[in-house]
Amino acid sequence: QVQVVESGGGLVQAGGSLNLSCAASGNILSYNDMGWHRQAPGKQRELVALISVDGETKYTASVKDRFTISRDNRKNTIFLQMNSLKPEDSGVYYCHVKATGVYGDFDSWGQGTQVTVSS
Repeated sequence: QVQVVESGGGLVQAGGSLNLSCAASGNILSYNDMGWHRQAPGKQRELVALISVDGETKYTASVKDRFTISRDNRKNTIFLQMNSLKPEDSGVYYCHVKATGVYGDFDSWGQGTQVTVSS
């Protein structure tokens, strides 16, 4: 089992910045892809950014050139630097971890951290 803990959300004005962190821990064999999803009220959860264990990244189109995902494999931690924030970036941001344990691959999610961007 993997414990996933996010931090760094909050309230910011449009144009501002926030940095989210996600730390994963547990007795597993390896961590694989890790990423951030978000869910706005009344909308489906969507992928924001993804990073592989090798550092390859993927972003949803609306955040490209504004958000940067990074990873510290020694600490099993990922970060999401969010710049030039817009009100439409508001939502609950969830960290998603793919890992491999003794019984195979599995997914874990954090509890979410609220990001609110005021106009």
